Parts: sequence; C-alpha cells; structure tokens
Amino acid sequence: MTQLDERPRVGDTVGGVAGGDAEVRGKGLGKGSVGLVGSAVIGISTVAPVYCLTSTLGSTAGQVGLQMPAVFLAGFLPMLLVAFAYRELNKDMPDCGTSFTWTVKAFGPRIGWMCGWGLVIATIIVLSNLAGVATSYFWLLAGEITSDPSIAALDHNKFVHIATCLTLIATATAISYRGMTATKGVQYTLVGLQLLVLAVFVAMALQKGAAGTFDTGVDFSWQWMNPFAVESMGAFTAGLSLSIFMYWGWDTCLTANEETIGSAKTPGRASLIAMIVLVGSYLATGIAAQMAVGSGAEGLGLGNPETSGNVFAALAGPVMGPVLGILLFVAVLASAAASLQTTFIPVARTVLAMSTYEALPASYAKVHPRFKTPGRATVMAGVATGAFYTVMTLVSENVLTDTIFALGLMICFYYSLTAFACAWYFRGDLRRSARDLFFKGVFPVLGGLLLAAVFVKTLTDAWDPSYGSGSTIPGLGVGSVFVIGVGLLALGVVVMLATERRSPAFFRGEVLTKSTPSLVVED
Repeated sequence: MTQLDERPRVGDTVGGVAGGDAEVRGKGLGKGSVGLVGSAVIGISTVAPVYCLTSTLGSTAGQVGLQMPAVFLAGFLPMLLVAFAYRELNKDMPDCGTSFTWTVKAFGPRIGWMCGWGLVIATIIVLSNLAGVATSYFWLLAGEITSDPSIAALDHNKFVHIATCLTLIATATAISYRGMTATKGVQYTLVGLQLLVLAVFVAMALQKGAAGTFDTGVDFSWQWMNPFAVESMGAFTAGLSLSIFMYWGWDTCLTANEETIGSAKTPGRASLIAMIVLVGSYLATGIAAQMAVGSGAEGLGLGNPETSGNVFAALAGPVMGPVLGILLFVAVLASAAASLQTTFIPVARTVLAMSTYEALPASYAKVHPRFKTPGRATVMAGVATGAFYTVMTLVSENVLTDTIFALGLMICFYYSLTAFACAWYFRGDLRRSARDLFFKGVFPVLGGLLLAAVFVKTLTDAWDPSYGSGSTIPGLGVGSVFVIGVGLLALGVVVMLATERRSPAFFRGEVLTKSTPSLVVED
C-alpha cells in the first residue's frame, strides 16, 4: 500500500451501494467540507468577475459598441439554461466527474471521454491565462505602490515574468492540495474584496457619468439592452463568445458536489446564486463604465484598442483617483489569484473521476489520506499549467493569445454536450410533468443548441487568418485559432485511442453505463 489511498475496486461497497461490474464509485474526498454559501463563493471565485471584466470589457465593447450590456444578457441565457441541466443531472448523480460522468452515462464512453477532455483542456488554458494576468498585476501593483516604473517594467522581462508566474502556480497548487476547507477560507476574503472594490468602482463611475466628467461619456439608454441593434451577426457572435467566456467556471460548484453538504441539491442552488451575482456585476459595471467613458475607440473609451485588453489599468486612476485606484489593481490581482486557486478544483476532480472509472491511469485516482484531495491530479494540473504557459510564452505571445481565443471552442464543446446529455438521459421522464419537460428537456436542449451554434460560428470565423491575433500557421493559410482549437480536440482523440488500448474495460462499457446505480452521498 502506498502513502495515498488506493481507489475503490469493483465489488467494493461504495456509499451504501453494493458494487458490481458497473457502479458509481466513491473516491475518498472529504464529505461535508462546503456549505451553500461556500459553494457559491467558490463558483464566483472560479469565474473571477473582476479579472474577466478587465480583460474582456473593452474587447466586447469594441465588437458590439453600446450594446455590450445586451450581449452580457445574451451570454447569460445559454449559461442559465445549461445550469438547469447541471442541476438536474447532479440531483440524480452527485459525482465529481460531472460532465464526464454524466455524458458517459447518456452517450457512452467515447463521447463522455471527449467531454471530459474538453473540460480538462479548457481548465488548463484558463489556469495559464489566470497565472499570467496575476503575474502582470503583481508587478504593476508593485510599481504603483513604490512609484517606480522600473519595477512595473519587470513584467516585460520574460525570465522574471515566467519565474513569478510559476511561483504563483505552485502556491495555488499547494493551497488546493490541502483541501476544500483551506480553499474556502481563502476565498471568502478574496471574493469579498473584489466584489467590494467593484461596487466602489461602479458607484464612482456612475457619479462621473452623471457629472459628465469625461468627454467620451454617454447618457444611459434602454437601447443598450437590445441585442438586435448590433450591427452584424459576426460582431454579435464575437461579442457573445467573449460573454460566454466571462461566465465560464460556475460549474465548479457542481464539481465539488461530493464534498458539499447536501450534495444532491446544494451545488445546483449554489451555481444559480453564482450566476445571478455574476450577471448583476457585469451589467452594473458595463453600464456604469459606458456612462462614464463610452464605448468608443478614442481616449478612455472602452473600445480603444490600446487599452481594451486591460480596461481597469486605464480607468483606475481617472475614475477612482490615485489612492482608490490602487485598490482596483489589488482587486484584479485578488480576482486572478483567487480563480487560479479554485480553478484547480474542476480539473483535478474530473481527472480523479476519469481515473476512478478506469478512463485514465490508476495513479490519478489516489486521494491524500489527510487532506482528502486528489493530490496527484492536483499536482499534475499545476505541472501541466506551468509547462503550457512557459512553452507558449517562449514560443510566441501571439500563440498564447490565440490559445485563449480557442478556449471558447472548448467551453461550448463540453457545455453543449452536457446539456444534450441531460435531455437524453432523462428522456423517459419528460412526459411525467411540465416541470420535467422544461427543466430536463426543453431548457437543456435550447441551451445546448445555442452553445453549439456559437461553437460552429466561431469555428467558421476562426478559419479566417485575421481572427484572434491575426497570425497564421505557415503553409496552411488558416487562422491560428482554428488550428489550435481543432488541434486540441484532435489531440484528445489520439490520447483517447491510446488510453483505450490500456483500459479496454471502460471503453467496452463495463465500468460506467446508464444502468450503473448512482452514488449515495450523505446529505
């Protein structure tokens, strides 16, 4: 026996369910570690609202202009519909494998494996981006505090930047390794801080907008809420893709279901609470920012290409003043750092579940006996994130940027599959009541179709070399975003085929099927 617990074997009794050749397996995670509020906080933290706003507020305004609030609402709709699917599936199967486990039971091992792959790859990309943003704001904040531009400029030194980034990744990995209780305690502080500072920014931006402080400011109009006023479908789709990215991560509430008090119901409720907080924050900030500085491409306008990639860095001083403006830098750093830590939860627990059900090597199914966390899976995620970010940064910043653009494809891929899995899995229940029809069938299918449409449209647009950073793959004449997105999915197929040779039982449907009894988790 190793230092870590071995995974349960076929035939063991798991969660009160007698094992057979195919059973939902317990994984040794720490039960009852998180309640409703803690689960919602972890969901909000993973999304990182302040980080998302500073990195996409300007880009969205550049695509859709003053209709940015409408696009935020449009992006919220498919996410809400998919959240209903997650809630219903979690009630029946509170398993930390979430999308992987559910799609396997609905559509079989191969589609389910690819769905799990999409989640893992999307999370690794997000982790690397979060670490990069946190690093940049660390040195930017240090420069602001010391009033020394040379310190802030250290971020442009690749060696210093990568070393700092790897340190942050290692720290986040260590905190996540120590369990949900440690994660929850840190998150209350970091999430509370960023939401408080964001509220102060909104209040001061509204004040500046009402006073007409900036020449580019615009008076509020209800027309901002009209998505049909966007000039073109291409602009709307691009803005919608960014908006969907801004909501990604709420499903972490569900990934922690085996460690949550009331595992069948609490995670679903927490995810809806997180979604409401997020859409409220995005709408308030978007409207306030547009009233203060407008969405144009000149001066402080949100669509100015020189500042659109980091809006709060440009608006902190003008809107909040030199002293309070530093708090906005702190909030962005806290947001990225908090999300960097909690984003390890879904990837580590998905890998744990895939390994437990023999879809990945058995070593990743080991849980630390003291901390009750998937230790090896967490460390693997940290190492993969550090390696990915280092290689991408050294190769080209354009490649790193285009990889982030390709993230939208991964998100739409596994969210839509999960939504369709809900309707198919519960297809026998749809005639029982109007509630079952809508929440298990109509809403999930509609959400899945919307995200699938965004996936196809993004894939089509990404074929154009001008999409994303504008870089192309030599000799192909195709946009880098398309090649990276399709390449990551193709890599998943290759890894799946290699895994099938080592773990044939899973792919023969002998480990996890629709008839597999659900894991009973103490509530």
